[in-house]
Amino acid sequence: MNALILRDDADNGVCTLTLNSEDNRNALSKQMLETLLENIETVSNDPAVRVVIIKAHGPAFCAGHDLREINAHREDPDHGVSFFESLMTLCAQTMLAIVNAPKPVIAQVNGVATAAGCQLVASCDLAYASDIARFSTPGVHIGLFCSTPMVALSRNVATKHAMEMLLVGDMVSASDAQAIGLINRCVSESDLHKTVDEVAGKIADKSKDTLKVGKQAFYEQQTMKVDAAYRYASEVMVSNLLADDAREGISAFLEKRAPQWQS
Repeated sequence: MNALILRDDADNGVCTLTLNSEDNRNALSKQMLETLLENIETVSNDPAVRVVIIKAHGPAFCAGHDLREINAHREDPDHGVSFFESLMTLCAQTMLAIVNAPKPVIAQVNGVATAAGCQLVASCDLAYASDIARFSTPGVHIGLFCSTPMVALSRNVATKHAMEMLLVGDMVSASDAQAIGLINRCVSESDLHKTVDEVAGKIADKSKDTLKVGKQAFYEQQTMKVDAAYRYASEVMVSNLLADDAREGISAFLEKRAPQWQS
């Protein structure tokens, strides 16, 4: 059996995780979620990794949950309740692992990303897509509102755009996904790999500790009131200013030389 996720590490600290279950459109089965979570936790604790890219083999980036797997568990003695609960818990853990990872995570989308697949894109820190990519939260078509994808989606796009995706369920083009803030940029299919590599390379060239501090602070302050957010961010800035890499970075800037990071 082929590995569900392939890992490739570049010399510059960029690690690529490729969803590799083309036969079921890279659906987030329980096994796929377990494998993705394991990989995210592993790269999060790998000192050699500075940036993570998530992409996929095949015409679909990710088709969301595996509906065949879900339906099969309706035959369980509890009609699937235990499985459904464990699956949703596992999915939430996986998405939170991406958000809480100390390394920036980039989605590279070259196909459709639907339901929990769209949730995966929205959970990544950055997302770039080719002009053939499409996105949707189509649960309403099958009587299943995309409630968990809604969490990540509503934290990326404005309320009315999120509600339109959730209530109508139509496909959104990559250019429209860029316009509403679901992805950073829509590029040609031939330029996608180069674009993501360039962005990942630029990030990988930065201080690893600074990126970790900044990512954590960004998500931490998002749900705070403005005054509390400023107090928190000020504390983070003071701590950051005292760090060795900040001392080196500022000195390098003033001395017009390249910084030599310690992390």
